[in-house]
Amino acid sequence: MGSLQLKSIRKAFGDHEVLKGIDLEVKDGEFVIFVGPSGCGKSTLLRVIAGLEDATSGSVRIDGAEVINTPPAKRGIAMVFQSYALYPHLTVKDNMALGLKQAGTEKSEIEARVAKASGMLSLDPYLARRPAELSGGQRQRVAIGRAIVREPKLFLFDEPLSNLDAALRVQTRLEIAGLHRRLKATMIYVTHDQVEAMTLADKIVVLNAGAVEQIGSPMDLYNKPANLFVGGFIGSPQMNFITAERLPDFARTGVKTIGIRPEHIALSRDTGEWKGKVIHAEHLGADTILYLETEVTGLLTVRLFGEHRYVADDIVFATPDRAFIHRFDANDQAMQ
Repeated sequence: MGSLQLKSIRKAFGDHEVLKGIDLEVKDGEFVIFVGPSGCGKSTLLRVIAGLEDATSGSVRIDGAEVINTPPAKRGIAMVFQSYALYPHLTVKDNMALGLKQAGTEKSEIEARVAKASGMLSLDPYLARRPAELSGGQRQRVAIGRAIVREPKLFLFDEPLSNLDAALRVQTRLEIAGLHRRLKATMIYVTHDQVEAMTLADKIVVLNAGAVEQIGSPMDLYNKPANLFVGGFIGSPQMNFITAERLPDFARTGVKTIGIRPEHIALSRDTGEWKGKVIHAEHLGADTILYLETEVTGLLTVRLFGEHRYVADDIVFATPDRAFIHRFDANDQAMQ
């Protein structure tokens, strides 16, 4: 119904290779998210799947059928863009229905599909309005509704929440998660927001410089990063990295870098492994984030749950939980 297979996808703009041989399999009904730093190729890869960019080489199969030379309109996909891309002179209802009208769909079928999508997205009170009369969140729901009515094999989302404020991002994220459960559809989603990736995805694809660094469930990537890049990219605040020579009792043969997440470090005013000084404290209510300078580790980030009354210049002692130590070799690859 909505499987996807990518094989050796390469994309170059002149001499600059943006995608460097991407292999990926997405099962029917999966929610897969592409993450990575700016310029890593995640949006380009999504556009290659959609047919909006031509791959330099490789294979794109949707439900087993090769579509590399198939135009976008015939791939069975629907894409939701960051910019909404709504027609300002059309009502909400007409924006949602336009693609079906252009495809020659029967009027009764259009009415039924628009009504169904509108009900799912709570858009019924707004069907007669135009985009200028809607909030940003409502406009994005219309864009999602326009995708739903097409009943595609694949939903493609290109950073759909990045134009929304924080509260609307949370609300719309919940709506997309609920939509996925109800439709049981295959969704591929690009974001730079880790919270979106960790909370929405069945599977995360971490991209870096046009190549796949790791593919796995959110918690697999968090708990078992394949390399130093993934360990540092997934998780906020970022994992602490310390050269192994500073911590000889933590290292084994071949270890170059030690990693420890901020929440896996205990703090005390009295005793502990690494004596240090607080150089900055962030009091967030649910969490307290402390930045320490210790003689052993250098700069160290510690995350404490709840409110803790540490301030700059406090002398503290940090103790890592050795059960959660990550070790990386000279090639930055994780070691068992």
